[in-house]
Amino acid sequence: MKKRVVIGMSGGVDSSVAAYLLKEQGYDVIGIMMKLTKDDSEIVNTEGGCCSLSAANDARKIADLLDIPFYVLNFKEPFKINVIDYFIDEYIKGRTPNPCVMCNKTIKFSRLLDKARMLGADYIATGHYAEIVKKNDRYVLKVGKDKRKDQTYMLYSLNQDILEHTLMPCGQYTKEEIREIAEKIGMHVSSKRDSQEICFIPNKDHGDFIAKNSNKKIRPGNFVDKQGNILGRHKGIVYYTIGQRKGLGIAVGRPVYVIDILPQKNQVVLGDEGDLFKSELIAKDLNFLPFDSLKEKMKVKAKIRYSAKPAHAEIEPLSDGTLHVRFAEKQRAITKGQSVVFYDGDYLLGGGIIDKVL
Repeated sequence: MKKRVVIGMSGGVDSSVAAYLLKEQGYDVIGIMMKLTKDDSEIVNTEGGCCSLSAANDARKIADLLDIPFYVLNFKEPFKINVIDYFIDEYIKGRTPNPCVMCNKTIKFSRLLDKARMLGADYIATGHYAEIVKKNDRYVLKVGKDKRKDQTYMLYSLNQDILEHTLMPCGQYTKEEIREIAEKIGMHVSSKRDSQEICFIPNKDHGDFIAKNSNKKIRPGNFVDKQGNILGRHKGIVYYTIGQRKGLGIAVGRPVYVIDILPQKNQVVLGDEGDLFKSELIAKDLNFLPFDSLKEKMKVKAKIRYSAKPAHAEIEPLSDGTLHVRFAEKQRAITKGQSVVFYDGDYLLGGGIIDKVL
């Protein structure tokens, strides 16, 4: 009897080819699009799995081409609570969250797996560029064949149950190979571009989105220097993030950058680029893949954002359940609310949310 797999389809080339590969491997494949937002007009299509009307149409065409069942399921309410509300609250606290990490943790995998089990499926699948392997009786993530497209950073929060029941066929291919397969079998999405936007903020203006969707008033405040001297006025802390230089709307006679955000004082601290470089942080909300928890110091490679290069670091568990991370070399613009993720070679060890910058 064929093993059944439910694949999250976004209408993009990666998930489309993943569905094709799984069918070729002999699985009974069911395609599902997760409807995450209220209004199609608010959404842009993204390869990561969020949905617009055009994306749903693309996914349905692919399902027809592959002759597999396809359904659109409503996940709007949990997405709003777990991802959008979280995103807004973090910015109001002066932090810069990563909504994709939170979506993977709370929506895209766990709820898809719940639905898959209701359909009698053995696995779920996605179009992510990563490999799931078993190592020392634990399921772990390994950087896929295409290191430029590697998405393990976004997946560090997955637990053992999810990893055991998830397939990621794209991890064994490069992006170019995936596009070639799509073109070869006549998929109309073979050249569809990848989206870099946050799926629920198509115009990239997160500040305006928060101002319109928060129940808290976004108040202007002061730009200050490191000594607390007032330099000018900002339009609300939610419009800024650590390391930002453009769009500040202030001239002080030299290039200045956002080096800190003080929500209690409603202040944005400006400084020189050199002020952005730090070497230590505290991380919370930890998850590890090869083991349940870290017991002692460990040398790792670490990334403080998706686009960062892994850098040498030492991680040390603290008594309060957080983690002290010390980089061998200072990192630029370590940002509270972002994720710090750890590697041992090509294997993902785990990660957590940056809570403090030391």
